[in-house]
Amino acid sequence: MVFAVVMKALCQFFSVLIGLVAALGMVPSLIPFLGALNWLVLVLCVVGIIFGVFPERKIGLTINIAVGVVALVRLILGSGVV
Repeated sequence: MVFAVVMKALCQFFSVLIGLVAALGMVPSLIPFLGALNWLVLVLCVVGIIFGVFPERKIGLTINIAVGVVALVRLILGSGVV
């Protein structure tokens, strides 16, 4: 029982941490000619989403989905995803 609570807390921590790192990585990728960084941001967001599914509080999941949507829209607008 205690192990499950600790694992959920760790998953939440890692999800939020990955989401913040992805958000910080997305900032320079919004600059023209650096849009390829959005691919790395999307990979980080997917990993963060996987960690964010398990805890009860979904703050990490929300951060990762929001960052992932912005990165995906930026890739679509920059013709990185056809």
